[in-house]
Amino acid sequence: MLKYHNNGVLIFFIFFAPNTNGMDFISILILAIGLSMDSFAVSLASGIGITDLSKKDASKIALTLGFFQGMMPVAGWAVGMSFSKYIVDYDHWIAFFILVFLGVKMIVEGIKDTDCSNTNPLKLSTLLSMSIATSIDALAVGVSIAFLKQDIIFPSIVIGAVTVLFSVLGLYSGKALGCKFKSYAEITGGLILIGIGTKILIEHTLI
Repeated sequence: MLKYHNNGVLIFFIFFAPNTNGMDFISILILAIGLSMDSFAVSLASGIGITDLSKKDASKIALTLGFFQGMMPVAGWAVGMSFSKYIVDYDHWIAFFILVFLGVKMIVEGIKDTDCSNTNPLKLSTLLSMSIATSIDALAVGVSIAFLKQDIIFPSIVIGAVTVLFSVLGLYSGKALGCKFKSYAEITGGLILIGIGTKILIEHTLI
């Protein structure tokens, strides 16, 4: 039943997604997956640390991470739109450099950060700080989306929803996959962001 429901949501997004003025659904989905890797990583560590994870606790963590991840691009987009008209001739280069910078940053953090020390993600202050820390990159991506003259509502919904799904996956996979996979997730997310940035640059300069 759950599998059918998820497939139905995916089909709805593909066929009934609003016009995003150039950024297709697959690109938005891949971008969302890349951004969600930070949340997946901290959820993985949280899953390792929580001995008895209830559905209520998993929902609380995943929905909070997803909310911040979905709202940060909106804030970044609002900032970007306020001055995007002044840099219209090279906005795609700025978007490219922002995404590549964030991608390299995630890769470096994935290589260096092997710490899975246990914290209590169910504590409100910890959960909020985790949510803000993992969504800062999404704020910068929102600025990039503004430079590309994209609508923001649909991408933000997709980013938030994908983050919730990957957070749940991370929480329940924590004990099975262990700490080592946390670094792989961050590196993968970084590579995805670099790929999206490169795609944007190619589309605006060579095509």
